[in-house]
Amino acid sequence: MTVSIFGEAAAKAIGANADVVRVGALFHDIGKMNKPSYFIENKSAQDRNRHDLLAPAMSTLIIIGHVRDGLDLGEQFHLPKPIMDMIEQHHGTTRVDYFYREAARITAENPHDDEEVEESSYRYPGPKPQTKEATVLMLTDCVESASRTLSEPTPARIEKLVHELAMNRLLDGQFDESGVTLRELRALQDSLVKSVTAHYHGRVKYPSAAVVTAERQATSA
Repeated sequence: MTVSIFGEAAAKAIGANADVVRVGALFHDIGKMNKPSYFIENKSAQDRNRHDLLAPAMSTLIIIGHVRDGLDLGEQFHLPKPIMDMIEQHHGTTRVDYFYREAARITAENPHDDEEVEESSYRYPGPKPQTKEATVLMLTDCVESASRTLSEPTPARIEKLVHELAMNRLLDGQFDESGVTLRELRALQDSLVKSVTAHYHGRVKYPSAAVVTAERQATSA
């Protein structure tokens, strides 16, 4: 729901189809329903991380597999093509960084292992976003997820996070086939910074009744 709200606003900021982004955001991760316990957003603090028992390559196959599983479910329930495209393209050909780095670490720590980690094995199959709407969803999805890891989501930290995520994907070529301009990418970032900041804004801490009474008594004394 949060990705849907953020994405709708971001789509409007660049004149993309906000309805497609909103609905696409609601369906883009339905493939995770097949193996929900392998995704961190479904794990409680008491649950053991199932990936601790798996090799990084196997974990990556499960993570990447949620796109194919989502497409299978979409076909089964006759989702329209624009939504199917959002499911297929929302990760583009990005790399599953955590497990790629974990595989590289294990290989580096094993002096007898001459086999190099193949980066392509740790990337989503794509395609890269083909539309502005899919680009909005890609950036919104990763921003929403990453923002939840911020211990103190101040406006400055949120802006830095959004910019880094956008630039990483730009430099990785993820927006090359989307038709999104640099001006529009800047507008997307501005919209997401505004939405995430509003979502995490600090609330005024009102004093308790006892504190108010004590202050009144001190003032009248």
